[in-house]
Amino acid sequence: MDIQFVAQIDASADVVAFPVRKGEAGALGALLGAAAAQARFDGAAGTIAETAAIDGEQAKRLLLVGIGEGSEHDLERGGAALTAKLQTSGATQVHVDFASTGPSDADDVLAFAMGARLRGWRLDTYRTRLADKAKPTLKTVTIASPHSDLSARWAANEAIAEGVAFTQTLVAEPPNILYPESFVERCQHLADLGVELEVLDERQMKALGMGALLGVAQGSTRPPRLLAMRWNGGNAGDAPVVFIGKGVTFDTGGISLKPGPGMDMMKWDMGGAGAVAGAMKAIAGRKARANVVGVVGLVENMPDGNAMRPGDIVTTMSGQTVEVLNTDAEGRLVLCDAISWAQKVYDPKVIVDLATLTGAMVISLGHEYAGMFANDEALAADLIAAGEASNNKLWRFPLSPAYDKLIDSPIADMKNIGPREGGSITAAQFLKRFVNDGVAWAHLDIAGMAWADKDGPVYAKGATGYGVRLLDRYIAAKHEG
Repeated sequence: MDIQFVAQIDASADVVAFPVRKGEAGALGALLGAAAAQARFDGAAGTIAETAAIDGEQAKRLLLVGIGEGSEHDLERGGAALTAKLQTSGATQVHVDFASTGPSDADDVLAFAMGARLRGWRLDTYRTRLADKAKPTLKTVTIASPHSDLSARWAANEAIAEGVAFTQTLVAEPPNILYPESFVERCQHLADLGVELEVLDERQMKALGMGALLGVAQGSTRPPRLLAMRWNGGNAGDAPVVFIGKGVTFDTGGISLKPGPGMDMMKWDMGGAGAVAGAMKAIAGRKARANVVGVVGLVENMPDGNAMRPGDIVTTMSGQTVEVLNTDAEGRLVLCDAISWAQKVYDPKVIVDLATLTGAMVISLGHEYAGMFANDEALAADLIAAGEASNNKLWRFPLSPAYDKLIDSPIADMKNIGPREGGSITAAQFLKRFVNDGVAWAHLDIAGMAWADKDGPVYAKGATGYGVRLLDRYIAAKHEG
Protein backbone atom coordinates (compact mmCIF):
# COMPACT_ATOMS: atom_id res chain seq x y z
CA MET A 1 0.00 0.00 0.00
CA ASP A 2 1.30 3.43 -1.00
CA ILE A 3 1.33 6.40 1.37
CA GLN A 4 1.42 9.88 -0.17
CA PHE A 5 1.62 13.35 1.36
CA VAL A 6 0.05 16.48 -0.16
CA ALA A 7 -0.73 20.01 0.96
CA GLN A 8 -4.50 19.85 0.51
CA ILE A 9 -7.33 17.51 -0.37
CA ASP A 10 -8.01 16.96 -4.05
CA ALA A 11 -11.46 18.34 -4.88
CA SER A 12 -12.24 15.16 -6.84
CA ALA A 13 -11.61 12.85 -3.88
CA ASP A 14 -14.64 10.64 -3.31
CA VAL A 15 -13.47 8.97 -0.06
CA VAL A 16 -12.30 11.41 2.60
CA ALA A 17 -11.35 10.73 6.22
CA PHE A 18 -11.09 13.28 9.03
CA PRO A 19 -8.92 12.52 12.08
CA VAL A 20 -10.76 13.56 15.25
CA ARG A 21 -9.36 13.89 18.76
CA LYS A 22 -11.38 12.60 21.68
CA GLY A 23 -14.10 15.04 22.68
CA GLU A 24 -13.72 17.26 19.59
CA ALA A 25 -16.38 15.72 17.35
CA GLY A 26 -18.70 18.66 18.02
CA ALA A 27 -16.45 21.06 16.14
CA LEU A 28 -16.81 19.29 12.79
CA GLY A 29 -19.75 21.21 11.34
CA ALA A 30 -23.39 20.24 10.97
CA LEU A 31 -23.09 17.21 8.69
CA LEU A 32 -20.10 15.53 10.33
CA GLY A 33 -21.27 16.53 13.78
CA ALA A 34 -24.62 14.86 13.15
CA ALA A 35 -22.88 11.73 11.86
CA ALA A 36 -20.76 11.65 15.03
CA ALA A 37 -23.78 12.09 17.27
CA GLN A 38 -25.81 9.40 15.51
CA ALA A 39 -22.94 6.92 15.77
CA ARG A 40 -22.15 7.94 19.37
CA PHE A 41 -18.67 8.68 18.08
CA ASP A 42 -16.49 10.59 20.54
CA GLY A 43 -13.08 10.35 18.88
CA ALA A 44 -11.77 7.42 20.94
CA ALA A 45 -8.65 5.98 19.30
CA GLY A 46 -9.47 3.48 16.58
CA THR A 47 -13.19 4.21 16.33
CA ILE A 48 -14.85 5.21 13.06
CA ALA A 49 -18.12 6.87 12.10
CA GLU A 50 -19.26 7.19 8.50
CA THR A 51 -21.69 9.21 6.44
CA ALA A 52 -22.17 10.33 2.83
CA ALA A 53 -22.65 13.66 1.11
CA ILE A 54 -23.47 14.96 -2.35
CA ASP A 55 -21.06 17.52 -3.80
CA GLY A 56 -22.54 18.69 -7.09
CA GLU A 57 -23.12 15.46 -8.97
CA GLN A 58 -20.53 13.49 -7.01
CA ALA A 59 -21.31 11.31 -4.02
CA LYS A 60 -18.63 11.42 -1.34
CA ARG A 61 -17.94 8.89 1.37
CA LEU A 62 -16.91 10.66 4.58
CA LEU A 63 -15.31 8.97 7.57
CA LEU A 64 -14.48 10.25 11.03
CA VAL A 65 -11.44 8.50 12.49
CA GLY A 66 -10.83 8.64 16.23
CA ILE A 67 -7.27 9.48 17.28
CA GLY A 68 -7.93 9.64 21.02
CA GLU A 69 -5.73 12.02 22.98
CA GLY A 70 -3.42 12.40 20.00
CA SER A 71 -0.54 10.32 21.35
CA GLU A 72 1.70 8.47 18.91
CA HIS A 73 0.00 5.17 19.68
CA ASP A 74 -3.48 6.69 19.40
CA LEU A 75 -2.63 8.15 16.00
CA GLU A 76 -1.22 4.83 14.80
CA ARG A 77 -4.35 3.10 15.98
CA GLY A 78 -6.49 5.60 14.06
CA GLY A 79 -4.54 5.05 10.86
CA ALA A 80 -4.76 1.29 11.27
CA ALA A 81 -8.51 1.46 11.86
CA LEU A 82 -8.96 3.40 8.64
CA THR A 83 -7.07 0.80 6.64
CA ALA A 84 -9.02 -2.02 8.28
CA LYS A 85 -12.29 -0.28 7.44
CA LEU A 86 -11.47 0.32 3.78
CA GLN A 87 -9.10 -2.51 2.91
CA THR A 88 -11.71 -4.68 1.15
CA SER A 89 -14.39 -1.99 0.75
CA GLY A 90 -14.00 -1.43 -2.98
CA ALA A 91 -12.30 1.92 -2.43
CA THR A 92 -8.88 2.13 -4.04
CA GLN A 93 -7.82 5.43 -2.49
CA VAL A 94 -8.66 7.46 0.59
CA HIS A 95 -7.72 11.09 1.27
CA VAL A 96 -7.05 11.94 4.91
CA ASP A 97 -7.65 15.58 5.82
CA PHE A 98 -5.27 16.67 8.57
CA ALA A 99 -5.31 20.20 7.12
CA SER A 100 -8.80 21.15 8.32
CA THR A 101 -9.24 19.25 11.58
CA GLY A 102 -7.23 21.39 13.97
CA PRO A 103 -3.51 21.71 14.72
CA SER A 104 -1.21 18.77 14.10
CA ASP A 105 2.53 18.43 13.78
CA ALA A 106 4.59 16.32 11.42
CA ASP A 107 4.99 13.56 13.99
CA ASP A 108 1.18 13.24 14.21
CA VAL A 109 0.89 12.80 10.48
CA LEU A 110 3.71 10.27 10.32
CA ALA A 111 2.27 8.23 13.19
CA PHE A 112 -1.14 8.08 11.51
CA ALA A 113 0.53 7.06 8.24
CA MET A 114 2.55 4.38 10.02
CA GLY A 115 -0.58 2.81 11.48
CA ALA A 116 -2.27 2.82 8.09
CA ARG A 117 0.76 1.21 6.48
CA LEU A 118 1.26 -1.45 9.14
CA ARG A 119 -2.37 -2.56 9.04
CA GLY A 120 -2.19 -3.12 5.28
CA TRP A 121 -0.22 -6.38 5.56
CA ARG A 122 -1.99 -9.55 4.45
CA LEU A 123 -0.95 -12.99 3.28
CA ASP A 124 -3.25 -14.18 0.50
CA THR A 125 -0.71 -16.39 -1.28
CA TYR A 126 -2.62 -19.62 -0.72
CA ARG A 127 -6.18 -18.35 -1.27
CA THR A 128 -7.42 -19.60 -4.63
CA ARG A 129 -11.14 -18.98 -4.11
CA LEU A 130 -11.14 -15.61 -2.40
CA ALA A 131 -14.45 -13.88 -3.11
CA ASP A 132 -14.21 -10.57 -4.93
CA LYS A 133 -15.69 -8.75 -1.95
CA ALA A 134 -12.97 -10.21 0.27
CA LYS A 135 -10.08 -9.13 -1.94
CA PRO A 136 -8.09 -6.07 -0.88
CA THR A 137 -8.79 -3.00 -2.98
CA LEU A 138 -7.20 -0.14 -1.04
CA LYS A 139 -3.97 0.85 -2.74
CA THR A 140 -3.25 4.45 -1.73
CA VAL A 141 -3.64 6.58 1.39
CA THR A 142 -3.12 10.26 0.55
CA ILE A 143 -2.63 12.48 3.58
CA ALA A 144 -3.19 16.23 3.30
CA SER A 145 -1.55 18.41 5.94
CA PRO A 146 0.52 21.58 6.25
CA HIS A 147 3.51 19.24 6.57
CA SER A 148 3.31 17.84 3.07
CA ASP A 149 7.07 17.54 2.53
CA LEU A 150 7.54 14.41 4.64
CA SER A 151 8.97 12.05 2.04
CA ALA A 152 12.46 11.91 3.56
CA ARG A 153 11.21 11.14 7.06
CA TRP A 154 8.60 8.75 5.75
CA ALA A 155 11.26 6.71 3.96
CA ALA A 156 12.71 5.67 7.32
CA ASN A 157 9.27 4.81 8.70
CA GLU A 158 8.43 2.81 5.61
CA ALA A 159 11.65 0.82 6.00
CA ILE A 160 10.53 -0.11 9.51
CA ALA A 161 7.06 -1.04 8.26
CA GLU A 162 8.63 -3.26 5.60
CA GLY A 163 10.69 -4.96 8.31
CA VAL A 164 7.53 -5.64 10.31
CA ALA A 165 5.76 -7.01 7.24
CA PHE A 166 8.74 -9.26 6.47
CA THR A 167 8.53 -10.72 9.97
CA GLN A 168 4.78 -11.21 9.68
CA THR A 169 5.22 -13.08 6.41
CA LEU A 170 7.93 -15.33 7.81
CA VAL A 171 5.84 -16.15 10.89
CA ALA A 172 2.66 -16.76 8.91
CA GLU A 173 4.13 -19.07 6.24
CA PRO A 174 3.26 -22.77 6.58
CA PRO A 175 6.02 -25.11 7.73
CA ASN A 176 6.19 -27.03 4.47
CA ILE A 177 7.15 -23.73 2.80
CA LEU A 178 9.29 -22.15 5.52
CA TYR A 179 12.01 -24.38 6.96
CA PRO A 180 15.67 -23.69 7.78
CA GLU A 181 16.98 -23.65 4.23
CA SER A 182 14.09 -21.62 2.82
CA PHE A 183 14.27 -19.16 5.73
CA VAL A 184 17.85 -18.47 4.66
CA GLU A 185 16.71 -18.01 1.06
CA ARG A 186 14.03 -15.55 2.15
CA CYS A 187 16.74 -13.42 3.77
CA GLN A 188 19.02 -13.25 0.73
CA HIS A 189 17.47 -9.97 -0.44
CA LEU A 190 18.92 -8.26 2.64
CA ALA A 191 22.25 -8.27 0.82
CA ASP A 192 20.76 -5.71 -1.58
CA LEU A 193 20.39 -3.37 1.42
CA GLY A 194 24.04 -3.79 2.36
CA VAL A 195 23.65 -6.59 4.93
CA GLU A 196 26.49 -9.11 4.99
CA LEU A 197 25.19 -12.69 5.19
CA GLU A 198 26.97 -15.74 6.55
CA VAL A 199 25.43 -19.21 6.66
CA LEU A 200 26.69 -22.22 8.60
CA ASP A 201 25.56 -25.65 7.53
CA GLU A 202 25.34 -28.86 9.53
CA ARG A 203 28.94 -29.87 8.83
CA GLN A 204 30.33 -26.52 9.95
CA MET A 205 28.23 -26.49 13.11
CA LYS A 206 29.36 -30.00 13.96
CA ALA A 207 32.99 -28.92 13.60
CA LEU A 208 32.29 -26.06 16.00
CA GLY A 209 30.80 -28.42 18.57
CA MET A 210 27.20 -27.16 18.48
CA GLY A 211 25.84 -30.36 19.96
CA ALA A 212 22.78 -28.72 21.52
CA LEU A 213 21.44 -27.07 18.36
CA LEU A 214 22.27 -30.13 16.27
CA GLY A 215 20.62 -32.39 18.82
CA VAL A 216 17.32 -30.60 18.29
CA ALA A 217 17.64 -30.87 14.51
CA GLN A 218 18.68 -34.52 14.24
CA GLY A 219 15.12 -35.88 14.12
CA SER A 220 14.21 -33.93 10.97
CA THR A 221 14.99 -34.49 7.31
CA ARG A 222 15.30 -30.69 7.06
CA PRO A 223 18.95 -29.79 7.74
CA PRO A 224 19.62 -27.01 10.25
CA ARG A 225 21.21 -23.68 9.47
CA LEU A 226 22.73 -20.83 11.42
CA LEU A 227 22.34 -17.48 9.68
CA ALA A 228 24.22 -14.30 10.60
CA MET A 229 23.16 -10.93 9.18
CA ARG A 230 25.63 -8.09 9.73
CA TRP A 231 24.92 -4.38 9.21
CA ASN A 232 27.98 -2.12 9.44
CA GLY A 233 26.44 1.33 9.75
CA GLY A 234 28.46 2.62 12.69
CA ASN A 235 32.09 3.37 13.34
CA ALA A 236 34.56 0.83 11.98
CA GLY A 237 35.86 -1.35 14.77
CA ASP A 238 33.05 -0.64 17.21
CA ALA A 239 31.67 -3.81 18.77
CA PRO A 240 28.23 -4.59 17.34
CA VAL A 241 24.99 -5.06 19.17
CA VAL A 242 23.93 -8.67 18.56
CA PHE A 243 20.32 -9.82 18.31
CA ILE A 244 19.78 -13.58 18.48
CA GLY A 245 16.56 -15.34 17.48
CA LYS A 246 15.14 -18.78 18.11
CA GLY A 247 14.19 -20.23 14.73
CA VAL A 248 12.33 -23.50 15.28
CA THR A 249 10.44 -23.48 12.00
CA PHE A 250 8.14 -26.23 13.24
CA ASP A 251 8.01 -27.71 16.71
CA THR A 252 6.32 -31.04 17.28
CA GLY A 253 8.03 -31.29 20.65
CA GLY A 254 10.17 -34.11 19.32
CA ILE A 255 9.96 -37.38 21.25
CA SER A 256 8.27 -35.36 24.04
CA LEU A 257 5.43 -34.95 21.57
CA LYS A 258 3.00 -32.07 21.95
CA PRO A 259 -0.76 -32.74 21.97
CA GLY A 260 -2.26 -32.82 18.49
CA PRO A 261 -4.85 -30.05 18.89
CA GLY A 262 -3.16 -26.74 18.24
CA MET A 263 0.13 -28.23 17.06
CA ASP A 264 -0.40 -26.56 13.69
CA MET A 265 0.31 -23.23 15.40
CA MET A 266 3.85 -24.33 16.12
CA LYS A 267 4.81 -22.95 12.71
CA TRP A 268 5.34 -19.67 14.56
CA ASP A 269 7.89 -21.10 16.98
CA MET A 270 10.42 -19.26 14.83
CA GLY A 271 8.92 -15.91 15.88
CA GLY A 272 12.15 -14.80 17.55
CA ALA A 273 14.18 -15.48 14.42
CA GLY A 274 11.50 -13.77 12.34
CA ALA A 275 11.70 -10.68 14.54
CA VAL A 276 15.49 -10.55 14.25
CA ALA A 277 15.35 -10.86 10.45
CA GLY A 278 12.69 -8.15 10.24
CA ALA A 279 14.66 -5.87 12.55
CA MET A 280 17.76 -6.26 10.38
CA LYS A 281 15.68 -5.36 7.32
CA ALA A 282 14.36 -2.27 9.10
CA ILE A 283 17.76 -1.19 10.43
CA ALA A 284 19.48 -1.62 7.07
CA GLY A 285 16.56 -0.17 5.16
CA ARG A 286 16.73 3.12 7.03
CA LYS A 287 20.57 3.09 7.00
CA ALA A 288 20.96 3.12 10.77
CA ARG A 289 24.24 4.57 12.00
CA ALA A 290 25.12 1.58 14.16
CA ASN A 291 26.82 -1.79 13.92
CA VAL A 292 24.23 -4.52 14.40
CA VAL A 293 24.31 -8.28 13.85
CA GLY A 294 21.34 -10.62 13.74
CA VAL A 295 21.98 -14.31 14.38
CA VAL A 296 19.27 -16.94 14.02
CA GLY A 297 19.48 -20.64 14.81
CA LEU A 298 17.19 -22.50 12.41
CA VAL A 299 15.97 -26.03 13.07
CA GLU A 300 12.91 -28.23 12.77
CA ASN A 301 12.06 -30.34 15.84
CA MET A 302 10.68 -33.69 14.68
CA PRO A 303 10.26 -37.18 16.25
CA ASP A 304 11.82 -39.71 13.89
CA GLY A 305 13.99 -42.71 14.75
CA ASN A 306 17.10 -40.54 14.88
CA ALA A 307 15.55 -37.90 17.14
CA MET A 308 17.09 -36.80 20.40
CA ARG A 309 15.67 -38.78 23.34
CA PRO A 310 14.68 -37.67 26.84
CA GLY A 311 17.68 -38.64 28.94
CA ASP A 312 20.29 -37.88 26.28
CA ILE A 313 23.25 -35.69 27.21
CA VAL A 314 24.51 -33.18 24.66
CA THR A 315 27.67 -31.11 24.68
CA THR A 316 27.21 -27.46 23.78
CA MET A 317 29.64 -25.28 21.85
CA SER A 318 30.71 -23.75 25.16
CA GLY A 319 31.79 -27.18 26.39
CA GLN A 320 29.06 -27.33 29.01
CA THR A 321 26.92 -30.46 29.04
CA VAL A 322 23.14 -30.64 29.18
CA GLU A 323 20.94 -33.53 30.28
CA VAL A 324 17.89 -33.36 28.00
CA LEU A 325 14.91 -34.30 30.13
CA ASN A 326 12.30 -32.93 27.73
CA THR A 327 12.86 -32.59 24.00
CA ASP A 328 10.10 -29.98 23.88
CA ALA A 329 12.36 -27.60 25.84
CA GLU A 330 14.36 -27.24 22.65
CA GLY A 331 14.53 -23.49 22.10
CA ARG A 332 17.08 -22.95 24.84
CA LEU A 333 19.27 -25.63 23.25
CA VAL A 334 19.22 -23.74 19.96
CA LEU A 335 19.85 -20.38 21.59
CA CYS A 336 22.72 -21.46 23.83
CA ASP A 337 24.90 -22.50 20.90
CA ALA A 338 23.92 -19.41 18.91
CA ILE A 339 24.91 -17.23 21.89
CA SER A 340 28.27 -18.99 22.22
CA TRP A 341 29.02 -18.64 18.52
CA ALA A 342 28.02 -14.96 18.39
CA GLN A 343 30.31 -14.15 21.33
CA LYS A 344 33.24 -15.97 19.77
CA VAL A 345 32.85 -14.35 16.34
CA TYR A 346 31.70 -10.80 17.16
CA ASP A 347 32.87 -10.15 20.75
CA PRO A 348 29.77 -8.03 21.42
CA LYS A 349 29.18 -5.84 24.45
CA VAL A 350 25.40 -6.25 24.18
CA ILE A 351 23.29 -9.31 23.32
CA VAL A 352 19.50 -9.40 23.15
CA ASP A 353 17.86 -12.73 22.37
CA LEU A 354 14.22 -13.21 21.39
CA ALA A 355 12.34 -16.48 21.56
CA THR A 356 8.86 -17.94 21.75
CA LEU A 357 10.34 -19.90 24.59
CA THR A 358 7.85 -20.89 27.28
CA GLY A 359 4.14 -21.42 27.68
CA ALA A 360 4.64 -20.30 31.27
CA MET A 361 5.21 -16.76 29.97
CA VAL A 362 1.77 -16.75 28.36
CA ILE A 363 0.26 -17.87 31.66
CA SER A 364 2.08 -15.03 33.42
CA LEU A 365 1.49 -12.14 31.02
CA GLY A 366 -1.13 -13.23 28.53
CA HIS A 367 -0.85 -11.40 25.24
CA GLU A 368 -0.14 -7.86 26.43
CA TYR A 369 3.57 -7.92 27.30
CA ALA A 370 6.61 -10.00 26.49
CA GLY A 371 8.74 -11.08 29.42
CA MET A 372 12.24 -9.71 29.86
CA PHE A 373 15.19 -11.00 31.85
CA ALA A 374 18.42 -9.02 31.97
CA ASN A 375 21.79 -9.09 33.72
CA ASP A 376 22.33 -5.33 33.25
CA GLU A 377 20.19 -2.56 34.76
CA ALA A 378 20.89 0.01 32.04
CA LEU A 379 20.07 -2.43 29.25
CA ALA A 380 16.85 -3.44 30.99
CA ALA A 381 15.76 0.18 31.37
CA ASP A 382 16.64 0.99 27.75
CA LEU A 383 14.66 -1.96 26.42
CA ILE A 384 11.62 -1.16 28.56
CA ALA A 385 11.73 2.43 27.26
CA ALA A 386 12.00 1.18 23.67
CA GLY A 387 9.07 -1.15 24.32
CA GLU A 388 6.88 1.69 25.57
CA ALA A 389 7.86 3.93 22.65
CA SER A 390 7.20 1.22 20.05
CA ASN A 391 4.14 -0.27 21.79
CA ASN A 392 6.00 -3.60 21.85
CA LYS A 393 5.80 -3.72 25.62
CA LEU A 394 8.05 -5.61 28.03
CA TRP A 395 7.67 -6.66 31.66
CA ARG A 396 10.79 -7.52 33.62
CA PHE A 397 11.15 -10.79 35.54
CA PRO A 398 13.84 -11.71 38.06
CA LEU A 399 17.10 -13.56 37.64
CA SER A 400 18.63 -15.06 40.76
CA PRO A 401 21.14 -17.76 41.70
CA ALA A 402 18.35 -19.14 43.88
CA TYR A 403 16.74 -20.58 40.75
CA ASP A 404 19.92 -22.25 39.49
CA LYS A 405 19.52 -25.29 41.71
CA LEU A 406 16.28 -26.08 39.87
CA ILE A 407 18.21 -26.88 36.67
CA ASP A 408 21.27 -28.54 38.20
CA SER A 409 21.71 -32.10 36.93
CA PRO A 410 23.13 -35.01 38.94
CA ILE A 411 25.01 -36.35 35.89
CA ALA A 412 25.67 -33.29 33.67
CA ASP A 413 26.33 -29.59 34.10
CA MET A 414 22.63 -28.78 33.87
CA LYS A 415 19.20 -30.05 32.88
CA ASN A 416 17.30 -28.44 30.02
CA ILE A 417 14.13 -28.07 32.09
CA GLY A 418 13.24 -27.45 35.71
CA PRO A 419 9.99 -28.02 37.59
CA ARG A 420 6.67 -26.56 36.48
CA GLU A 421 6.93 -23.59 38.81
CA GLY A 422 9.04 -20.67 37.59
CA GLY A 423 9.34 -22.22 34.14
CA SER A 424 10.14 -18.99 32.31
CA ILE A 425 12.71 -18.03 34.93
CA THR A 426 14.57 -21.34 34.85
CA ALA A 427 14.69 -21.10 31.05
CA ALA A 428 16.35 -17.69 31.37
CA GLN A 429 18.73 -18.99 34.05
CA PHE A 430 19.72 -21.73 31.61
CA LEU A 431 20.60 -19.20 28.91
CA LYS A 432 22.47 -16.98 31.36
CA ARG A 433 25.00 -19.77 31.86
CA PHE A 434 26.20 -19.23 28.31
CA VAL A 435 26.69 -15.46 28.48
CA ASN A 436 30.27 -14.35 28.98
CA ASP A 437 31.29 -12.11 31.85
CA GLY A 438 31.14 -8.44 30.90
CA VAL A 439 28.45 -8.90 28.24
CA ALA A 440 25.21 -7.00 28.84
CA TRP A 441 22.48 -9.50 27.99
CA ALA A 442 18.71 -9.54 27.87
CA HIS A 443 16.40 -12.43 27.07
CA LEU A 444 12.96 -11.59 25.69
CA ASP A 445 10.38 -14.37 25.95
CA ILE A 446 7.83 -13.40 23.27
CA ALA A 447 5.71 -16.56 23.41
CA GLY A 448 2.51 -14.59 23.94
CA MET A 449 3.25 -11.88 21.41
CA ALA A 450 4.34 -13.36 18.07
CA TRP A 451 0.82 -14.48 17.14
CA ALA A 452 -2.60 -13.09 18.05
CA ASP A 453 -6.02 -14.73 17.91
CA LYS A 454 -7.75 -11.36 17.54
CA ASP A 455 -7.05 -8.03 15.89
CA GLY A 456 -4.57 -5.75 17.61
CA PRO A 457 -3.91 -2.00 17.49
CA VAL A 458 -2.01 -2.10 14.18
CA TYR A 459 -2.38 -5.69 12.96
CA ALA A 460 -5.08 -8.17 12.05
CA LYS A 461 -5.30 -11.47 13.90
CA GLY A 462 -2.39 -13.73 13.04
CA ALA A 463 1.28 -12.77 12.84
CA THR A 464 1.91 -9.55 14.77
CA GLY A 465 5.46 -8.63 13.76
CA TYR A 466 6.27 -8.15 17.45
CA GLY A 467 9.86 -7.25 18.22
CA VAL A 468 10.89 -5.46 15.04
CA ARG A 469 9.93 -1.96 16.15
CA LEU A 470 11.21 -2.65 19.67
CA LEU A 471 14.69 -3.59 18.46
CA ASP A 472 14.80 -0.80 15.90
CA ARG A 473 13.75 1.80 18.48
CA TYR A 474 16.38 0.51 20.92
CA ILE A 475 19.10 0.90 18.30
CA ALA A 476 17.90 4.37 17.30
CA ALA A 477 17.74 5.58 20.89
CA LYS A 478 20.93 4.10 22.34
CA HIS A 479 23.38 3.23 19.56
CA GLU A 480 23.12 5.94 16.91
CA GLY A 481 24.95 9.23 17.35
